[in-house]
Amino acid sequence: MTTTANTASSSNRLELLLFYLGGKRRFGINVLKIKEVIPCPPLHQLPSSNPKILGVAELRAETLPIIDLAKAVGGTQRVLTEEQIKQGSVITTEINRSHQGLWISDVDKIILCDWKNISPPAKGTGISSYTTGVTLIEDELIQLLDIEKVLAEVLGLETAHTEDLHISQQQLEAVFGKLVLIVDDSSMAMKQTIAALNRLGLQHITANDGKIALQILKDYQNGDPHTMEPVSMIISDIEMPEMDGYTFVRELRKLPKFKDIHVLMHTSLNGNINMQNAISCGANDVLTKFVPTELAEKIVQHMINTADA
Repeated sequence: MTTTANTASSSNRLELLLFYLGGKRRFGINVLKIKEVIPCPPLHQLPSSNPKILGVAELRAETLPIIDLAKAVGGTQRVLTEEQIKQGSVITTEINRSHQGLWISDVDKIILCDWKNISPPAKGTGISSYTTGVTLIEDELIQLLDIEKVLAEVLGLETAHTEDLHISQQQLEAVFGKLVLIVDDSSMAMKQTIAALNRLGLQHITANDGKIALQILKDYQNGDPHTMEPVSMIISDIEMPEMDGYTFVRELRKLPKFKDIHVLMHTSLNGNINMQNAISCGANDVLTKFVPTELAEKIVQHMINTADA
């Protein structure tokens, strides 16, 4: 099974791949995050590797780690037999500038869904903490898994330090204390972005989806400008429940106070089509997650340019 991008992402709709993780429940992932779904290839074991990694596979002259997705989201502690692994499938992904495979027990189908029909997940532990949204399909509650969080935990994170940045002390002082709105449904991505802002001395407010962010900005538009710190820029994800990033930016541009505010789309989705869709919706710039130094430099570059204008 191969996947191709379409216009669903720019019209507040998305395609979901539904699949199983060894039980009767189905889970979902946005098709735009998928390169292909293939029968599980031969795996090579790595000594002392993370127990959530089944092994590595050679695909088209590239070595990919294959993650046991069920174990990675805390859904099971079982040990798969070699025969069970062979009978499963692998979702290959290109997320956050890296390629990897996600082992699943079986594929169901691809369905078309509206973002407005995806609700934020309930707060909790276990698999719920690895969920970015839920939606009702065929009388079954489908959880959309937070693949970014899985990859961050299993494969590790890059951390940013101000000494790693190509930013002068004078520039850091110029941006210190400015306010940024972060819009992202992934708890891991939010944590990473906040860490980058903290290292720059920036303040932040957060929203888990575009609908909440829009209400925050409407409150700001109607508030007292003398008592409220102005929002200097917005960093928004694209994939979010209830209101995705594309729709959020289009609605944002209708607010007089924020029609010209700088919006940086910060997305795990790679590819020119996402850049084109983001710009056509009214975003100013797009950055693929997650390189903290690049994010920090993008933020400072915009704020310095704005101050010099």
